[in-house]
Amino acid sequence: MRKLIVLIPLLFAHSALADINIFACEPEWAALSKELGGDHVTVYSATTGLQDPHYIQARPSLIAKARRADLLVCTGAELEIGWLPLLQQKSGNSAIQTGAAGYFMASDSVKLSDVPTVLDRSQGDVHAAGNPHIQTSPLNILNVAKSLTKRLQDVDSANAELYEQRWQDFNQRWQLAITKWQQQAAPLKGVSVVVQHNGWGYLFDWLGLNKVTTLEAKPGIPPTVDDLNNVLNKLKVTPAKMVINAAYQPSRPTDWLVSKTGINKATLPFTVGGDDQSTDLFSLFDDTIQRLLDANK
Repeated sequence: MRKLIVLIPLLFAHSALADINIFACEPEWAALSKELGGDHVTVYSATTGLQDPHYIQARPSLIAKARRADLLVCTGAELEIGWLPLLQQKSGNSAIQTGAAGYFMASDSVKLSDVPTVLDRSQGDVHAAGNPHIQTSPLNILNVAKSLTKRLQDVDSANAELYEQRWQDFNQRWQLAITKWQQQAAPLKGVSVVVQHNGWGYLFDWLGLNKVTTLEAKPGIPPTVDDLNNVLNKLKVTPAKMVINAAYQPSRPTDWLVSKTGINKATLPFTVGGDDQSTDLFSLFDDTIQRLLDANK
């Protein structure tokens, strides 16, 4: 009788466990995985909204999480090239190695822009595959969500129908949200902007914003005084309404430009958790649109 009393709680505890353990490289993919997987997934994000995903250390705690993962969900397109391969190697987890069923790169589901014609690392943080910051457009998120649903079904076929239902629900809500965001953002079409880092191309293509120039003369390398003065001279010829930086970036170059020109500043969350308002994918774009509209006044 005593053995029965001990076993019953263990059986209930086992039944409550999630079916897939997901290791997400960035918060946007952690949030999307939870939207599509619900209670059938346990999701861990390797980074926060206030970290630069280019520069992460493959520390022991990350290796331990990767070792237990059934599915790896990352951006790809060389965004995590400085740390993800080492993480895969050190984890010893065959499920998440390149080419395995548990290896999912979001960038494989979209057409990348800004593919360099000549690859020259002396020109800064240049990605050979193209611009990896695909999460800045909800259109890309939708494409990734469809592919990720299929991968969840492949990894956990027993719950394939559940994942399909959650995809259909997400798709409907997301399409409605896109329509709302596009209507709200109509005043932004054609507005000229400056960016601190060239990470917003997909957002600009979606909303019709016009990028005049970039504070970083070389991607990922902080601008020098000469770089900033060059931007200042360019704006005298082609004015801009606002300067945009990401919440995870040091704001000093952006603040310098604001002090010299008086243009508005828009600090955008860039991903889920980039500020207090961006708690999930829906609020991420709610907040992004509102901050752009506020800076356009």
